[in-house]
Amino acid sequence: MDLEARARAEHPEELRLWLRLLTCTQMIERDLRSRIRQTFDTTLPRFDLMAQLERAPQGLRMSELSKRMMVTGGSVTGITDQLEAEGLVERMPVAGDRRAFSVCLTAQGREQFQAMATVLEDWVVEAFAGLSSSDIAALHALLGKVKNHYLEAV
Repeated sequence: MDLEARARAEHPEELRLWLRLLTCTQMIERDLRSRIRQTFDTTLPRFDLMAQLERAPQGLRMSELSKRMMVTGGSVTGITDQLEAEGLVERMPVAGDRRAFSVCLTAQGREQFQAMATVLEDWVVEAFAGLSSSDIAALHALLGKVKNHYLEAV
């Protein structure tokens, strides 16, 4: 049973919409997780860590990676250890702080990330193939309103 199936007609429309958004997100994420595992023998969290590093060529501290990925430092350390063992990332000491490390993609890591990112982008586009360009633009704009309202209220 998906989250949306829990909603009843007497529930507010906003609650039913929220559950539909969550259900769609979970369905797409489940598909992406499965496909990335089958195609690249990796996980979505590993891809996400590499994506964060790709956006920061100068590298990121482990604590910054943890914040950006919204996971614990232990999770980031475990993923980083795996990627480092495979030669996809490297740790470098941070000047002036002997306990801190900055993590960067290696050339091999950047190449592997680009290959995965291109395919993953195609899968995401495919996930929304049932919508027209105008549907996508309208949905994006409406969700932007929700996001802005929430940010203003918090």
